[in-house]
Order: sequence, then C-alpha cells, then structure tokens
Amino acid sequence: MTQGFDTTAIHAGAEPDPATGARQVPIYQTTAYVFRDADHAARLFGLQEVGYIYSRLTNPTVAALQNRVAALEGGAGAVCCSSGHAAQIMALFPLMAPGRNIVASTRLYGGTITQFSQTIKRFGWSCKFVDFDDLDALAAAIDDDTRAVFCESISNPGGYVTDIPAVAAITDKAGIPLIVDNTLATPYLCRPIEMGATLVVHSLTKYMTGNGTVTGGVVVDSGTFDWSASDKFPSLSAPEPAYHGLKFHETFGNLAFTFHGIAIGLRDLGMTLNPQAAHYTLMGIETLGLRMPRHVENAVKVAQWLEKDPRVTGVTYAGLESSPWHETAQRLYPKGAGALFTFAVKGGYDACVRLVDHLKLFSHVANLGDTRSLVIHSASTTHSQLTPDQQRAAGAAPEVVRLSIGIEDAADLIADLDQALTAACG
Repeated sequence: MTQGFDTTAIHAGAEPDPATGARQVPIYQTTAYVFRDADHAARLFGLQEVGYIYSRLTNPTVAALQNRVAALEGGAGAVCCSSGHAAQIMALFPLMAPGRNIVASTRLYGGTITQFSQTIKRFGWSCKFVDFDDLDALAAAIDDDTRAVFCESISNPGGYVTDIPAVAAITDKAGIPLIVDNTLATPYLCRPIEMGATLVVHSLTKYMTGNGTVTGGVVVDSGTFDWSASDKFPSLSAPEPAYHGLKFHETFGNLAFTFHGIAIGLRDLGMTLNPQAAHYTLMGIETLGLRMPRHVENAVKVAQWLEKDPRVTGVTYAGLESSPWHETAQRLYPKGAGALFTFAVKGGYDACVRLVDHLKLFSHVANLGDTRSLVIHSASTTHSQLTPDQQRAAGAAPEVVRLSIGIEDAADLIADLDQALTAACG
C-alpha cells in the first residue's frame, strides 16, 4: 500500500523492538553482534546472508534510518555515513578509478568544490565544472573517462534550482550515473530519483535532522542503473577478489550499489554513522513534513521583503517571481524552492560583515537547515578557499550574504534584518 509522506516519515524502518516492544527505535550502542554459530558467521562474512557483524558495517539503529530515507526518496536502498562530505566520497568510490573524471555543477557548496577540485586529485580522479544551465556545455564536457555527473537539486549558497530531468536525459544518453545532492530540498520538496537521478546524497546534518545536533550523511541508490551495461564500472560488474570473485550487480541486482557501499565502502573507508546520531535523525525526520512548509513560507516572506528594500541590490531566491529560475522551480519543485538564498548588500564586503555582526535572532554559524534562522558571509568563510571567479560562479560573491530561514515568526526575522541593515548601511 502506498503511504503518504508524513506516514512514511514516521513509520518507515521503525518496527517495535522484538525483544522489548519499544515503540521508538532503540539506540543499539554496541560494537559487535554474537553469531549463532560458526556457519552463521561464515555466511555473513561471505555475503551469503544479511545480518549484523560489526558496527563499522551495520547497526540496527542506522539500518532503520537507511530504510526510512530510502523509502522517502523512492530508492532501493541506502547507506548512511559520518557526514555529507563522506556521502559524496562514498557515492563516487565504486564508480571511479585513477584517470577517471566527474562533471559537476559550478553552483555547489564551497566545501564540495574544494573536495572535487583539490582533494579527489589525491585518488587520481579529476573534476570538470560546468554551468548546468548550459545543457550543451554539460553534454560536451562528458568524455570516455567520465564516470558520474554531480549537481545539487537546490544549490548552496544561492538557492538556484537544477532542471534535473534535463540533466538526466544527458546522463542517460551517455550511459553514466547522475548523482544529486538533495540536502536543501529534502524529499519533501524534491524526489530526484523520480526525475532520473541514479544516486541521491544528503547531509543529514541539515533539514533531515533539523535541529543542529547531528553530523551525518547518506547515499540513496535508485536501483535502476544497469551497472553491467558497459565495462565502465568494474567494481560493480566484474568479479570482486575480496569476496571470491562475487559480482555485486549479478548477485544483488538493484541493491548492488547499496551492498557495495556497506561491504567495501564502509569496510575499508570506515566513514561510519554512530547509532546515537542515527537515532536523533530518525526523530528529526518524523517532523520533516511539518517543518519544511514553514521554512518555505518564511523564506518567501523574508525574500519578498528584502527584494523591495533599497539597501539590497538583489535576492537570488527561486521562489521569487523575478528569479530566472522561478519557472523551473514552479515546474519541478511545486511545494517550494527551499529556504536558503543569498542577497547582495549595498556597500559590498564591509557592509556584509557589519550586517552579520549586528543580527540578533539570526545565528552566525557555518550550518543550514536548522529550526533557527542562520546567517553567514560565504566569501569570507565557507567559500573563502575559492578564487573570486569561482565564488561568483557559485553564488558567493563578496557583497553577498547567505540566509537559512528557520521556523520562527517571519515578522521577527524581518525586524531583525531591518535593524541590522540600518547598522550596516546607515
């Protein structure tokens, strides 16, 4: 039976505990699990039976979260890990090899741009950055060594929206997976798999948990990609030496990527999500369908007010009718364009710094997706590692401030911005 979003957010992955009847998913704070006998242990280690071995790999609390997120995203399976950045590496790990590349949007979180432009070089991987509004340029950037295309559904910091179906049409033609970071939209506003994405990643740290208490990530597998259609993805289609020649795609079908993520990704990279963090996130997801409409409602009110203020030279929010991305947002994200956007302040960099220092309700932190409204000057913080051209391409120019709109009373948020703009601009 197909269930509604809120029902799934509360019940998916959460059966009463068989030992105690506990209704909430318990925190299984344990390192290891007792095997029934030697044969049971051998079958688990040989991937002939599904079960719990060691909490670096699998844990019942984390498994419940994986099942819940997969259900919300419409995926076949999911693998949780220690952060959103870990999820990005976990998503790429089975796909890449030295000499291979990915094609990524220019409009990404600054830390992701650094990870893709600098850090992955240490693995022998490389990245080409392309403006995904230019679909011809995207198609031209894909070559014989490209193994994935990566974008954000709603981008950080600018709040721009991606035309996922248009991008997916290009990746389908090229026979490579599309990875979509759905952190800012959440499955409440956008389900990238239904639009053609192969894999979805999240920073669970943000809206999914919703209260700034957890660091976590997840990779959701659509289960729809044919990993054996070419020889481009041997980790999934060819014999795996560590498991006596087992072929993940042949053996596990639509769960091939998920099993690989656990049996090899978590086994060897060790980017494990701890069970207490999983528990907090499970509780946070229960109210996701209640929180996101309020986030969006407040964001629209604040963005509309800022757009009319003479001290502001521009607002990037796709929820505004003036935005060049508004039509795409209306078509693909009908419940709203998220609650993160930037605005440019008259007076440039110095005025932005003064504004941030004078805000009282907005917390000045390097996070987003909290129930509390948050602010940061991206050019001097989250995107400071980038060149000026990269900053502007990412929507983090020096005169721009990023807002993550929470679920407080919108009138109070507007009043706080009003007094801070007065202090910043005179």
